[in-house]
Amino acid sequence: MDLLALRCFQVVARHEHISRAAAELRVAQPSVSRTIARLEAELGVELFERRGRRIRLGRHGAAFLRRVDRALGELEDGRRELAEAARTGSGAVTVAAETLMTVTGLLPGYRGAHPGVDVRLRQCPADAMAHLLRTREVDLCLASAPLAGPGLEPVELLREEVLLAVPAGHPLAGREGVAVPELEGEPFITPGPGHWQRDLADRLFARAGLRPAVVCEGNEPGALLDMVGAGLGVALLPAMARDAGLRETVSWARLETPDSHRVLWLVRDRDAYAPAAVRDFADFALAHFRPTTS
Repeated sequence: MDLLALRCFQVVARHEHISRAAAELRVAQPSVSRTIARLEAELGVELFERRGRRIRLGRHGAAFLRRVDRALGELEDGRRELAEAARTGSGAVTVAAETLMTVTGLLPGYRGAHPGVDVRLRQCPADAMAHLLRTREVDLCLASAPLAGPGLEPVELLREEVLLAVPAGHPLAGREGVAVPELEGEPFITPGPGHWQRDLADRLFARAGLRPAVVCEGNEPGALLDMVGAGLGVALLPAMARDAGLRETVSWARLETPDSHRVLWLVRDRDAYAPAAVRDFADFALAHFRPTTS
């Protein structure tokens, strides 16, 4: 087996879809299918379960993927270590976040302090981040959950209040201590299940024996504020969103419940090689969100 075949398998396993994998790899779909077939013949097992045109990673494939992720990750670590030793450029860091609003506040300062570093950002849900760290597709993650998995190391960056964002002129605008039962029937704007805002809303409403009346559900957390400003409904948003800038079309209220907060974590894979650019970004993020510890 060769590295190209292993990389092909890794991408197909992630997508569980030949066409999408071929698009990412920028090769023809039949070529991807032949590569997987040759790899299965060489290994003597089927890596994928096939049902018509659909494929799913099988038991043998899942076991093999763990090894492939580790092997390709080690090679990528080696490449980056040698590049740093050769001092080719100022380095690069790739950061994943659930919403890019999380990094907009720290980027100007970091870019000013490290102008030669190539900073790359990736937006994705928290449940996809562990895989991206294992495969070295990202170096660091900013997540509203500590993430779980072998070698993953979370550090708490920020603990902040979660507020109720409402359209300007809403009866709850400016209220202190809004009780969850008062939100019964209010149109709610929220990301889909799995996002921290949705999990928090479901938990708070369930405690009151209620369910949120969701009118807008999507996977773009950064757009929630715009939807509230457009008058579509109300939303749970971190204080960071309020502090990012005033909008005449949005007002804020505080919830009565004591656990209306979210924790922002910086997560890395401690087994991965961390070039100077990655270490510097992690240190800068800690100083930015926790200035009293710097």
